Amino acid sequence: MATQTMPDGDSAGTILGHPKGLFVLFFAEMWERFSYYGMRALLIFYLTKHWLFSDSDAGIIYGAYTALVYIAPVVGGYLADKALGQRKAVLFGAVLLTLGHFFMAFEGTPEAGNTDNPIIYVFWLALALIIVGSGFLKANISVMVGQLYPRTDVRRDGAYTIFYMGINIGAAAGSLLCGFIGETYGWAYGFGLAGIGMLAGLVVFIWGKPLLLGRGEPPRILGKGREWGVYALGILFVALCWVAIQYQDAVGIFLGTFGAALVCYVLAIAIFQLPYGRYSAAPRAALVSYVASAAVLSLSMFFVSQGEGYEAWRLPASIGFGGVVTIMILQMLGRTDHDRDRIVSAMFLIIVSIIFWALFEQAGSSLNLFTDRSVDREMLGIVFPASTFQSINAIYIILLAPVFATAWTVLGRKGMEPSTPMKFGLGVVQVGLGFLVLVWGAQSVGVEVATPVIFIFLIYLLHTTGELCLSPVGLSAMNRLAPAQIASLIMGTWFFASATGNFAAGQIAAATGGEGVGEEAGKQVVLDVYSTVGWWAVGVGVAVMVVSPLVKKLMHLDTLRDDNVGDDLEGQSGAGLEAQESGIHPSTRPGPRPAQ
Repeated sequence: MATQTMPDGDSAGTILGHPKGLFVLFFAEMWERFSYYGMRALLIFYLTKHWLFSDSDAGIIYGAYTALVYIAPVVGGYLADKALGQRKAVLFGAVLLTLGHFFMAFEGTPEAGNTDNPIIYVFWLALALIIVGSGFLKANISVMVGQLYPRTDVRRDGAYTIFYMGINIGAAAGSLLCGFIGETYGWAYGFGLAGIGMLAGLVVFIWGKPLLLGRGEPPRILGKGREWGVYALGILFVALCWVAIQYQDAVGIFLGTFGAALVCYVLAIAIFQLPYGRYSAAPRAALVSYVASAAVLSLSMFFVSQGEGYEAWRLPASIGFGGVVTIMILQMLGRTDHDRDRIVSAMFLIIVSIIFWALFEQAGSSLNLFTDRSVDREMLGIVFPASTFQSINAIYIILLAPVFATAWTVLGRKGMEPSTPMKFGLGVVQVGLGFLVLVWGAQSVGVEVATPVIFIFLIYLLHTTGELCLSPVGLSAMNRLAPAQIASLIMGTWFFASATGNFAAGQIAAATGGEGVGEEAGKQVVLDVYSTVGWWAVGVGVAVMVVSPLVKKLMHLDTLRDDNVGDDLEGQSGAGLEAQESGIHPSTRPGPRPAQ
């Protein structure tokens, strides 16, 4: 009698047809998201109401914090691949996160206009620990989900759907519970609850280690000295983030300068290395001109990113940018290369994503403050704290993600599915319309009257549908368009763009600060900013939709081939589980190690 071979991941038994290890990761990630989004819901209020930062300063701090959160996975993923392995990286990240959330419960008693209380340095440390902890955990836990299944296992997509539910259940519950308790009973209780949630996730992960069956272990034998050396690097990264979060301008300078250099480097590979095989075989005059233009652009961005007083550097930045684009276009016209064109289309989508995230991420900062100060939050006889409205996005995602996935599938079968760049345009249009609907709703009842809460539900609805048009689609596009030899570089650029968008969100939030001009005037300042960015977003989105046929042509989808040689990106089937999902990068191992 023939015997059925049980997949390795099932050797410890199954639940609902899936390995038990999946549910260990499910609960660990659910509690991590509970703690992260619970803390995020309260952060802008903690900055403005407890530490008494102005709206402008609080918005910039919030933007720098979220930007660093999305840079950190690059470090966490790299160190896991090269040394720690995913399991120990997740464990280390969970420990840092638990410490960070509990440090958030330490409160000082600052006076108005004075934030010199030494406890604020504990607050900066808490943020730094959460940043680095998220980097180690988020960059690796979704990879471990994929490692529980053979590459050909038909259950993989279902596994990531279950995992996705954990993410959004945790996000919704964290925003509701931590937000309500923090605003009702005190900051320490809200942040403390977030810390308890993270501790619960850590306990589940440690308890469930045997059910992971050796998945995510180091790629080679890891000596104690090497292991503790990696942990020391992680602590050093915490120290760097502790400094960076206090000097937010430095974060902006880094993003502007390194971002320009990164884009120029990726395009250099696309324009000169891939089509010609090596740089030395490329047209020398064009290559030299490109390098000179890229250097001028990157150097100029170092000064432009510093803001006021450096306006004169905008001209050389424009000249450098113009040189890079001109040489790129001339090379594209003079020589055909599909890989190059796909990279150019990917970079176009990446730049569009920065605009989207800069507006979408107002949710945790300026929109949170607007909800608190200018919205009638009474429902069913209860006045809900503003922070609890942060749960709406996660709830909408749970409800709408299956609808969108089904819609794309059905439209695809009929040959009517919008192209990737068209979906990006639709996403940006919807995020802009969300702001315009809120502005219209507020003005329709009068600036002096509290805005009906229905318009908060509507802006989150439009922002969520826009997110579902862009975030999972963008991750999938990066995976499809990137040549195998630079797949991780392209994915890293995508996440770096997300970080840049988050920092830009802080700058937009800062522009909404209307303190000292009266309640109604302050509300009008916010509405004016929202109206401006809303119309700009609609305009940009429409422009993206207009050029989408050209961008689609550059993608050369008709010549894409699935090599199926085992070099898929780890975690790729889980792409799009949430906004800016991390943990998608090439594996450096031939496969998971067997259980010991």
